[in-house]
Amino acid sequence: MEQIEPQQPGDPEEPEELAAYRERGPLAGVRVIELGSFVAAPAAARILADFGADVIKVEAPGAGDELRQWGELVPTTDGAISAWWLLLARNKRLVTLDLRSADGQALALRLIAHSQIVIENFRPGRLEEWGLSEERMRAVNPAVVLVRISGYGQTGPARDRAGYGNVSEAMGGLRYVTGFPDRPPVRVGVSLGDMLAAQQAALGALLALRVAERAGVGQVVDVALTESVFAMTEGMLTEYAHKGVVRERTGNKLLRAAPSNVYRTGDGRWIAISGNGENVFRRLARAMGQPELASDPRFTDNRARIAHDDELDAIIEAWTASRPLAEAQAALDAAGVPAGPVMSIADIAADPQFQARGMIARTPDARFAGGEVVMPGVVPRLTVTPGAIRHAGGELAADNDAVFGDLLGLDADRRTDA
Repeated sequence: MEQIEPQQPGDPEEPEELAAYRERGPLAGVRVIELGSFVAAPAAARILADFGADVIKVEAPGAGDELRQWGELVPTTDGAISAWWLLLARNKRLVTLDLRSADGQALALRLIAHSQIVIENFRPGRLEEWGLSEERMRAVNPAVVLVRISGYGQTGPARDRAGYGNVSEAMGGLRYVTGFPDRPPVRVGVSLGDMLAAQQAALGALLALRVAERAGVGQVVDVALTESVFAMTEGMLTEYAHKGVVRERTGNKLLRAAPSNVYRTGDGRWIAISGNGENVFRRLARAMGQPELASDPRFTDNRARIAHDDELDAIIEAWTASRPLAEAQAALDAAGVPAGPVMSIADIAADPQFQARGMIARTPDARFAGGEVVMPGVVPRLTVTPGAIRHAGGELAADNDAVFGDLLGLDADRRTDA
């Protein structure tokens, strides 16, 4: 079959439109109004911003989004700023509006009239209280996509309850199965509920946008934090409904396959090993110098290994504990056994794989010593129209003049609520 060479940037046969998307990202031309605060809505909008959407984040005048002060504050040349804010507000234009005032609401509606997507994460009914109902938005922009993120969704008996990511992880089934069976449920060390909801919101926004662009009809994307967590619980509901099984906490073990655990090494580190396929387990046994394990009646297949997983884990950890992590890793890599160290953020920052993939991103920023700020790179990776980091999260009201002046044609005297 004839090989067709892919087009390269600058190829004279490349469509002009594609060249524009290469430069500006696949969502170039899409404007997003972010009315949210804290984590879920800002994280969803940041995903879209990374891929070229013009995200205009609306903050309250004065203090702005409380996320500006959350987490570790990293030093700048003239103070300090939240590391989390730098990440979640990156690539966005930042404006201030008092959404509690009629003038602020009117300005918000003018922005919405020039946009394709609105993302918010207030408690259900709050936007309506501020005069920013779906109906008012549709009156100025019938095709606008309204993404609504809340603890429990826009309907149902719990819709009016306050909901945060921490609670959603508990109520969505994740916290119950996280940790060890003889200890209380454990929180995952990041805001997983919020970030899962953000990914669902970004996906839903793009699905609804496709319909709006082709049919001219906007719709609501209703994202509940609890449902975003529940959606990742694998077969737990079906196991319970049809077999009465309630999955419990099992620590680091993989409930349905063995061996899969983390094991201490001789230099006090930890290594994750997944040797739970039949061929993989044979390779693991050979790598440990114990090929006879593959024919041991206790370990001959996955069901047998699960029944004797404590014995098998003890054998594996005896092997890992007898050598430093690097030596164990090299032996497992050579044997084709999936394995990797339990890595801290310091380990990740120094890791050549993360570095080679652009995940330790350095973005120019005059606020920092050395003129750059370090943050995670963009995912997913697109080969033709990749995302990019254009700037880190900026200062309050940094883009008021550009947005209200250039986009809406208003001078400062006509935007007193900004």
